[in-house]
Amino acid sequence: MTEFGVGTYIRNVVRTLARLDQNSPYFLIGSPAKVEECGPLPANFHTVPLAGRDNTIKGNLEFRAIVRRLQCDLVHIPHLFWIPKGLGCPYVLTVHDLLEHMYGSRNASSMRRSLHFYLTRRVLKKAARVLAVSQFTKSEIEKLLAIPNQRIEVVYNAIDERFLHGHATDADREMIAQRYLVNYPFILYAGAIRPHKNVVRIIEAFSALKSELLKQTLAENQFHDLKLIIIGDDLSGHPRVRRTVVRSGVQNDVRFLGFVPIDVLRIFYDVAKIFVFPSLYEGFGLPPLEAMAHGTPVVTSNSSSLPEVAGNAAVLVNPENVFEIRKGLQRVLLDQPLRARMKELGYKQSQRFSWTSSVSRILEIYREVAGERVSRPVRQRDVAAPV
Repeated sequence: MTEFGVGTYIRNVVRTLARLDQNSPYFLIGSPAKVEECGPLPANFHTVPLAGRDNTIKGNLEFRAIVRRLQCDLVHIPHLFWIPKGLGCPYVLTVHDLLEHMYGSRNASSMRRSLHFYLTRRVLKKAARVLAVSQFTKSEIEKLLAIPNQRIEVVYNAIDERFLHGHATDADREMIAQRYLVNYPFILYAGAIRPHKNVVRIIEAFSALKSELLKQTLAENQFHDLKLIIIGDDLSGHPRVRRTVVRSGVQNDVRFLGFVPIDVLRIFYDVAKIFVFPSLYEGFGLPPLEAMAHGTPVVTSNSSSLPEVAGNAAVLVNPENVFEIRKGLQRVLLDQPLRARMKELGYKQSQRFSWTSSVSRILEIYREVAGERVSRPVRQRDVAAPV
């Protein structure tokens, strides 16, 4: 479990289940250290250590043996992989995206891609219910894997509650000024540095924006010291991104901060002039909502799930067009009435997605599925989930 991605999903589902249901027994199968990341849990939640990794044959066999030993009525698989065979009980499975079929398998052999596709389709076809995190992801599952519409239900993600702790204080701003030496206006990107995240085009658009700002007189240009801050992966594994910074001539204006904890990330969201997220593919895309919760204007993609997530609260751009990204950034940076309108719309949009609402529906699905096996909605040894 990590700070971001599937780890965020698991933590928030577990925490919300713990608040909504303190009667049904839940077994969290995995690393005890990862379970501890969920924080204090009520007595009906039990940690069951899993020695092997869940993506290995040994880990798979151990997980199946645990589920059968516990006589579980239901298993929730929180992301797409191939554990479910031989569990001895129904399972529901959450699909966050089909990225591996869009990008991840390009370097694999055709036989490996075919096997991957077959196993993915099999595990989805055998699920009692498939939970898709967006309408876009649901449509991808239907089109690519031919899973019937009625088997798939959209249950949206939501932002971590730690992004809802109000605006940055003067002490927060002083902290990032001292610890990270950030005391200038900046555009923010937060997320992984992977090809589909489009970081290269972000840098190119930022370089073009700096050139446009230089055309203004010194009195007009209040953003002459504007920077681009990229929070996420270690840059060492991404030489193309480093080359783009040099080629674009913005070595002094782009900063890579690597990983920062959520409690610090929320301050960067709050202080940023714009949050930019022109990703080429997202199953849901939480970062724009996280920025909106802080009233920060968002420029994001007009493709995949992002229009669904951002609604009318963001400026949407073609993520494959550097000129359009630059134009969107410049408009949002300089148009003050637009910024004020986006701030209010962003607050409202971020509040449309709630873990309480989403997990309440997940809990209903648990009971619908488990109800097919037991005489009442819940019983001892009811739900297990790998973490």
